[in-house]
Amino acid sequence: MWRLIKALVFLIILAGAGLIAYAYIGPIFFPADFAAPTQEVTQPVTLDTN
Repeated sequence: MWRLIKALVFLIILAGAGLIAYAYIGPIFFPADFAAPTQEVTQPVTLDTN
């Protein structure tokens, strides 16, 4: 049982490290996934003035 818990903790730490690495290194290798929208969006707004 102890071996299973240690393996799960190790996998959780490994997954966390992978997520952090993807957040920092991902934009270098996958720039399209992290790019902001390139087209301008305009929408009229009506404000109530009482």
